Amino acid sequence: MHLQSGKIEIRNAEITDAPQLTKWWNDGKVMAHAGFPNGLGTCETEVIEKLRQETDETTRRHIILYEGVPIGEMNYRNLDGGQCEMGIKICDEKMQNRGIGKKVLSLFIQGLFNDLGYQYIKLDTNLENERAQHVYEKLGFKKIRVNPNSWKDQLGNDCSSVDYELTRDSFISYL
Repeated sequence: MHLQSGKIEIRNAEITDAPQLTKWWNDGKVMAHAGFPNGLGTCETEVIEKLRQETDETTRRHIILYEGVPIGEMNYRNLDGGQCEMGIKICDEKMQNRGIGKKVLSLFIQGLFNDLGYQYIKLDTNLENERAQHVYEKLGFKKIRVNPNSWKDQLGNDCSSVDYELTRDSFISYL
């Protein structure tokens, strides 16, 4: 999938993106919200292998560009039955809290509904990530449930998550 709106571009991740993805994934500051405050400790070879295994029918990672510069990543995973699960990370700290996330998500969600034909989009986020929850709810995501102490981060700390769901009818685009 390749999507563009103004200064924002979202494209399939390619093998040539492995160095950038490796850098982001090994950065504890970038990965802390996902439960990896020490980063993933991965290497380019492992990232390349993950990228080679992705297909449009199963899971696909995307690179977010702003004015042609990579600033983050997104992905979706097919759950069958017209459903998918998605995730997003704006990895470039100076691009956070600028309203770009709502636009990036709007563009990506539009592509999932219109280009790929999904009917439901699911996601989850760390309960402590209130900024993300605020953005998801502005886009029309409905909070389905809170999962208290449902997982542990890499340091062994108990963490809670929030499950969200979005339908085409409840989607509010910011494009």
